[in-house]
Amino acid sequence: MRVGLFIPCYVDAFHPEVGIATLELLERLGCEVEYPTDQTCCGQPMTNTGCHEESAATETLFVRNFAKYDYIVGPSGSCVHQVRFAFDAIEQTDEVKAVRAKTFELVEFLHDILKVEAFPWAEFPHKVALHNNCQTLRGLGIASTSEQRRAYFSKPIDLLSKVRGIEFVELTRPDECCGFGGTFSVFEEGVSAKMGHDKVRDQHQAGAEYVTSSDSSCMLHQQGCAERLGLPQRYIHIAQILNGARQ
Repeated sequence: MRVGLFIPCYVDAFHPEVGIATLELLERLGCEVEYPTDQTCCGQPMTNTGCHEESAATETLFVRNFAKYDYIVGPSGSCVHQVRFAFDAIEQTDEVKAVRAKTFELVEFLHDILKVEAFPWAEFPHKVALHNNCQTLRGLGIASTSEQRRAYFSKPIDLLSKVRGIEFVELTRPDECCGFGGTFSVFEEGVSAKMGHDKVRDQHQAGAEYVTSSDSSCMLHQQGCAERLGLPQRYIHIAQILNGARQ
């Protein structure tokens, strides 16, 4: 299958290693991957702040870049959520609807589409806490939520359990927002920082050596909070672990 690799702008700017790991992992699993080099922002920052009309140009470009692929895969649940559920600043043609429907976050693509059963190259002998981005968790349904009475499931845990040596630690409030929230962290800096401090303290008290997520944006925020508090845990994207990183 032909996969268009969608790398969010903040990953490209701050965590290019996550984009590289995503590319390598998909190729290991037999996908024919292409990276459209003129891709830009998906428009999420504008949409989140109510500037829907300003998102139209980025949405149009996204469709032009990715319409030809069987699937579009990105290592960011919040950006994928934007495409699937908030991509409405442009006319909803059949082409636009098709692009939205075939855009997947990396974990759900590996779990639901490729149905990966093993990562024989991967070993990560560390105590790990999982963080699920709010939009990924509640918008994309990547895992069950603690506030709902439904059977437990976790696509990230299911994939990570196939990695040798990994040990999971439980957080006191696993589904609580870390406070990043995209532009929320800019407009409500104090609240965002306090929520982040609560989150990273919970991770530290649980004994996590590493915290992993499918969203680099949350990792970036939490890493900054942990460093300011002098906490030792480290942060790593799930694509890097599944691709064989050992740190």
